[in-house]
Amino acid sequence: NSRLRQAVGLGGFRRASRKSAHNADMQLGLYEIRVQRGTYPRTRVGEQKLIKEDIMKRIAAFEKVSEGRFLADGGKKENYDKIILPVRATAGSAGYDIVTPQDVTLNPGESIRIPTGIRVRMEDGWVFQIYPRSGLGYKYRVQLDNTVGIIDSDYYFSDNEGHIQVKITNDGKEGKTLFLKSGERFCQGIFTEYGITYDDEATATRNGGFGSTGVKAK
Repeated sequence: NSRLRQAVGLGGFRRASRKSAHNADMQLGLYEIRVQRGTYPRTRVGEQKLIKEDIMKRIAAFEKVSEGRFLADGGKKENYDKIILPVRATAGSAGYDIVTPQDVTLNPGESIRIPTGIRVRMEDGWVFQIYPRSGLGYKYRVQLDNTVGIIDSDYYFSDNEGHIQVKITNDGKEGKTLFLKSGERFCQGIFTEYGITYDDEATATRNGGFGSTGVKAK
């Protein structure tokens, strides 16, 4: 589609699939309507915005785990209704903010495992990577105990419902105690696409969370 190729070139976005091309055709038609109505200015910026909205990949969805799973993993019954699904703070944010459903007090040198009550379903070929929020790292040296949390697409199907739990440590040297209220953001996750080698023949399936695939190479 020449119109799509031209439009994709405006923002330097990657070549789209046929499905994306179809969607882009629809969006370009909608763009013309919006221009006529005055919703979008007929400018390079307006075209970039519209095409970026279409080409940006939507590959995942967050869900709550069951109440039984939440309780089994250490969550409290009164906190189950306080679970909030991750969202991005701004249109330009890469990370989805993850909030704690419980109050947290973390003294220097202490660690805590937080059952977030969330799971994520995503397409194959993607991974959800979890990092501390930069503000907490800067002020309190809060760190994830496994450095970066890696949530694979098949984790969703584990017996634990793919429950995302995050263990953090207050590694500060200045004696600052971290206080978090239920509903406050404490880490963020970013979806990343990955590739595999030409000779990859992995067929095993996972069942579990931390360390479920073992440490010994098959």
